[in-house]
Amino acid sequence: MRPTNTRVRGRALVVTLAAILAMVASAFFFIPGKGSDLPGGHHDAAAAAASSPAGLPAVPGIVRRVEPSVVTILVGEQLGSGVIYKRDGIIITNEHVVRSASDGKVKVVFADGRQEEGQVKASDAVSDIAVVKVARDDLPAADFQTELPEVGSLAIAIGSPLGFENSITVGVISGLNRTLPVTGEQKQGEEKYPAVDVIQTDAAISPGNSGGALLDGEGRVVGINEAYVPPAEGAVSLGFAIPSATASDAADQLLRTGKVRHAYLGLQVTTMTPEIARQLSDQVTSGVLVLRTAPSGPADKAGVLPGDIIRALDGTPIASNEEYLSRLRKIAPGDEVTLKVRRDARDIVITMKATDRPS
Repeated sequence: MRPTNTRVRGRALVVTLAAILAMVASAFFFIPGKGSDLPGGHHDAAAAAASSPAGLPAVPGIVRRVEPSVVTILVGEQLGSGVIYKRDGIIITNEHVVRSASDGKVKVVFADGRQEEGQVKASDAVSDIAVVKVARDDLPAADFQTELPEVGSLAIAIGSPLGFENSITVGVISGLNRTLPVTGEQKQGEEKYPAVDVIQTDAAISPGNSGGALLDGEGRVVGINEAYVPPAEGAVSLGFAIPSATASDAADQLLRTGKVRHAYLGLQVTTMTPEIARQLSDQVTSGVLVLRTAPSGPADKAGVLPGDIIRALDGTPIASNEEYLSRLRKIAPGDEVTLKVRRDARDIVITMKATDRPS
């Protein structure tokens, strides 16, 4: 139901939101496939991996078994990695790896040195997943583990960092359900998307690892390597991978329909903090602040306004941008969504229907 209070916000609020938006945009930087090498895992991580049931002594055997299922993908002068998904020539990689492919044509280099022409069948920028097809029906498909790995468990990254094919780095699973914000310069007409619910690892991920495999101690693919935080940001061994369940679901949708469906409310939000609350002269210090609403989007039509503070989504409390994005990922287009919103020192409830994200 559309709330009755749909007044236009004052100029002071608009200026404050613009300042907060600028602050949020410059707060953090991560790189999908560009930048310098990261060092390998810490000694503590290596020790933890060695003491686990499937520790460092198991790594060579795992690598020998899984290495043939990881490929190098060449796109002109650029390169990335990929993982064989199906025996009949289907390979999963990152969308950003093949984004610049002319007419969707790429070259795929297998672990045995054999090269094949590949065709990008479909890709999705939101999930950062693409599927590539080669004319082979004898490929060694990797084993994808759809359950999330345990924090502290062994992690093995395989890919082609800086063109060094079939490179192996080892560490542990450092964290789960991480969210990486949109970063870097955004060209006119270009839309970038945050990485949501990704796996964090200290197994070194460098340029060229994107699209490669993150394995567990049994040689199962638990993630598709995607990004890292560069040393220039003060980071050491902060790499991220798309969980296998997310990657395989996106790949299956791409193979069936050529696209991936994503729920869309048309909101740009940021975590509410005490500092932002002070700028807004508000007592609420948790939730997410609405910075922008997409014109004619579901939220805009329902009456959500910039400056509103979302405190719950479908009855689930929302304390941060990460929680909001994670919850949104679980919603399907067409679902009815209820927001509990703080506005002018009172709580209101706004209901809308999620749509498919615009192309």
